[in-house]
Amino acid sequence: MPDTSDQILIDNPRRGKISKFRMIWLIFIPLASIAFQVNIPLFFRHLAYLELPLLVTVYFSLMRRNPVGGTLIGAAIGLLQDALSHQPLGIFGMVKTLVGYFAASISIKIDVDNTTIRFGLSFFFFFFHQFFTWILVRALLGQAIDFDLTQTLLFGLLNSLVAVPLFLILDKLRERG
Repeated sequence: MPDTSDQILIDNPRRGKISKFRMIWLIFIPLASIAFQVNIPLFFRHLAYLELPLLVTVYFSLMRRNPVGGTLIGAAIGLLQDALSHQPLGIFGMVKTLVGYFAASISIKIDVDNTTIRFGLSFFFFFFHQFFTWILVRALLGQAIDFDLTQTLLFGLLNSLVAVPLFLILDKLRERG
């Protein structure tokens, strides 16, 4: 089968490129996204819908193409976000662990360098994140919180629109080789 740029499925999993990043970026970018998540909505309330730690989790998990690595990335970002937010410790950790695992697992079979695929996966994982957060808060904490489907879909769309240029910027930080 000829190699085309618009191929969506990867017929040989070994052909998908595993991206490598400098350690400084793997530490700084998640910390910056969490700092944004915690601090910016205090000054700009209309930006509270942005879930940058989730987008960073999805990006690094997709690019590493390793379910174990994606799981660890999601757990680290989620637990750090829990520690710095008003959520009980562990909720974001559990949800982002699942997101990291599934994003990395999907990236083994699908060409995740395609912008349309990135948009769709960002939307899917935002919805997945919100839905599982709702389930965990209700099941583990016994809190009756609402799940507004319309608002979740709208915020998922907005996060996906932010994810596409963010992912292109983060692509520039990949090591060449």
